[in-house]
Amino acid sequence: MRRTKTRLGRGLGALIATATAAAGLAAAPAAAAPAASGQTVLPGQTCTAADLGKRHPVVKTTEVTPTITHFKGWYVTQGSTGSHTVTTSTQTTISVSVGLNGTVQGSFAVEALASVGASLGLNVQVNYSSTSSESNSITWNFFEPGYYGLYKGTKKVTGTYGSLNCNRVQQNDGSWALKWIEGADTGSYTTYTALEEGAVRCEDKVPANSIMRKAQDLLDCGSATATAKHPAGPVPSAKADAAKARHEAEKAAKAEKVVKATGSPAPATRAALSCQAGAYRIDVPGKPLNWSAPLLANDGIRLRESTIFSAHLDNWLLCNVTERNGVIEASLKNWGNGGCATIPANIANQEQAYLTTANCGEDDLQRFYIYRDVPGSSKIGMQNKYTGSMMGHDRYADGELIRQYSSGRQDGTGTYTLTGV
Repeated sequence: MRRTKTRLGRGLGALIATATAAAGLAAAPAAAAPAASGQTVLPGQTCTAADLGKRHPVVKTTEVTPTITHFKGWYVTQGSTGSHTVTTSTQTTISVSVGLNGTVQGSFAVEALASVGASLGLNVQVNYSSTSSESNSITWNFFEPGYYGLYKGTKKVTGTYGSLNCNRVQQNDGSWALKWIEGADTGSYTTYTALEEGAVRCEDKVPANSIMRKAQDLLDCGSATATAKHPAGPVPSAKADAAKARHEAEKAAKAEKVVKATGSPAPATRAALSCQAGAYRIDVPGKPLNWSAPLLANDGIRLRESTIFSAHLDNWLLCNVTERNGVIEASLKNWGNGGCATIPANIANQEQAYLTTANCGEDDLQRFYIYRDVPGSSKIGMQNKYTGSMMGHDRYADGELIRQYSSGRQDGTGTYTLTGV
């Protein structure tokens, strides 16, 4: 699709209307049939207007690292073999997370982790949990004397993901079709395989890059601790202590970074927004209800019917509009109250957080990606730039809040119509 400053300057209405009947709605090739229910969605597959308000994850990178979560050095003498119950100390705490907020919320996160597990052939954890909550007690039967490292460990799986969104694509013959494309949203994930426990000695031959080898590395093999005579029971490991200290420092630094990223300072007010000429209603297709901004600061954007008393609260301006790879990015400024659509910062990490308006500012919570139907149709889907979630509503009813859904509304209620007024 050709894009010029001139076309952007004519407003989104012109962008939607460009290449109407002459271009036609091209039939999709048979090889790119829409994905059936439960089938994996792939880039380039066709989608429908009902998919404009949905998204699916695509795994971009993966890394698997053996990680020790609990550890204790233990000395077994000739007379102390047999079964022992050993209390280990927590070495590393890891938890499942997808995206910015450090938790797993919504169907998108679950689908993303399922994709990760499938791509690696591993059973990874999907439910939110932390290794710090695991029991640190290990019962082990020692057959030989020696210096052991008792451990619990896992394979930590990290990487990055993107999202597949439904958007219009111009084909080689100039016609248009709706297809799943890689959207602008990206993020990172952390998960892990099931915990395993065991005991390893310095002299044991173990596979490289295994959990057991990682535990063996924490033993002070060759040191005075490992070679000297000891009474039966726990012995210190300087390597384990140093590794734990490094993890705690990294954990503290990461926590500070998360606090800074998810804080909710008031956005810096823009001197002025560059808004396109003309205003729009954001309608439910074929029905009278549309997005209406709140009169009160503590209320949200709701579905309302336009009347003579609407006071322009149902009229929206598209501001600071850009376009990249066929996807519009814009701020939505309300004509009636002068505020910009946003997800409240203090609940932005929550599934089904509601949409409201606030003073317009330089804030990604106030920026939205707009996915469009083929020219000739004004249907759209919207995605918040900061959270990555799609906009939608739980049910069609007067006064129903507009909310964010991580994967969008699977019944198609996240598809809206942008109507010029």
